[in-house]
Amino acid sequence: MSRTDVQQILEMIDRLSEGERELLEQRLAQRAEAEWRKEAEQARREATARGIDQTAVDEAVRKRRYGR
Repeated sequence: MSRTDVQQILEMIDRLSEGERELLEQRLAQRAEAEWRKEAEQARREATARGIDQTAVDEAVRKRRYGR
């Protein structure tokens, strides 16, 4: 996607009504949430495959945060 394409999209967004812009924001938020959930699930599967459980994660965070 070129800078021109991006600029055109931004101009289109600027021409949206308030209601249309709110709808766009909601849809973008839904997409971001869906992507986050997908990535989180993939990370959980990888962690499980490596034998990493929540207790191990908590312990690593504690050690990193508090140096113990």
